[in-house]
Order: sequence, then structure tokens, then C-alpha cells
Amino acid sequence: MMEIEKSTGNIYADIGAGNADEMLVKARLVSKIAEIIAARDWTQQQAATVLGIPRPKLSNILRGQFRGVSEARLMECLAALGRDIKIVVGPARATAGSIEVVFA
Repeated sequence: MMEIEKSTGNIYADIGAGNADEMLVKARLVSKIAEIIAARDWTQQQAATVLGIPRPKLSNILRGQFRGVSEARLMECLAALGRDIKIVVGPARATAGSIEVVFA
């Protein structure tokens, strides 16, 4: 009989990857970048020009190879695509806080 494990909601944590929270944040940001590029029907070269990064680097990012690319850089890409970025720091908690990406 096959054993099934319930996901934590973070695939990176589920597979035991280091920096799982950071990787999930990056993945969500990259997903939105890819969505915007597709909606505009741009080539990778057109998008890379707007984002100010080489096309091969954009290609790697869009394929999930974004280690070494900071969350700040990904947010800059979203801003270049016309999206507003807001960082909200909530009130103090008794336990460790969390980091999440929420798209409005």
C-alpha cells in the first residue's frame, strides 16, 4: 500500500530544500513575472530588454533556476513590468513571524 503524505503547502519544505521559505517567495514572484510576460505575448528577448537582464538569464529564471537571484531583484522586475510592490511589516507576535507573497 502506498503511503501518502500531506503537503505543508511549500514544496521546497516538503522535499527538504534549504531556504524553503525564500525559495517559495521567489517561485511566486517568478510565476507572476511569467504570467505578465505571457499576457503581453512578449518574446523572452522583449521581456529581457524591458527588465534589463540578459535573455539567457531570464530564460533560466523562468525555468525555475533562480538561486542567486535575490527577491529584491525579482521585485524590481515586477516594478519594471508596471506592478507596485508593497512590503508590510505586521505587529509583533509571540512566535516567529512568516514571509508570504500576496497578489492583489
